[in-house]
Amino acid sequence: MPHKKKKWIQNITTDSTAPPEGIFTKDAATIARVMARPDVSPMGIGSAIRMVQYFINRAGKGLSRKRKKELEKAKKLLQKMIKKEKGMMKKNKKKRKKKVKKK
Repeated sequence: MPHKKKKWIQNITTDSTAPPEGIFTKDAATIARVMARPDVSPMGIGSAIRMVQYFINRAGKGLSRKRKKELEKAKKLLQKMIKKEKGMMKKNKKKRKKKVKKK
C-alpha cells in the first residue's frame, strides 16, 4: 500500500480568528472593511491581506476570474489602508517633534 504524503496545511495551527462565513463572496469594499476589523484580524491589516491571499491560493483553479479579480481588488484596498495608516503615523510623529522643538 503506497504511503500518502502529508499535506503542509495539516501542520498549521493558529490563534487568530477565522473570517466570517461567506465574506469572500461579497464585493471588494465589504471584504476589505470586514477583514480589517480588529475582531477578525487581531494582528492587524497585514494578517487580513494574508487571509485573503490564503483563500485565493486554497481556491486555486476553482475560483472564477471575476471572483479572483474581486479578491485581488480587496487586497489592494487593504494595502491602501496600511499605507494610509503608516502615513498618519508619520504625520503624528512630525507633529510631536514640532511640539518638542517649540518648548
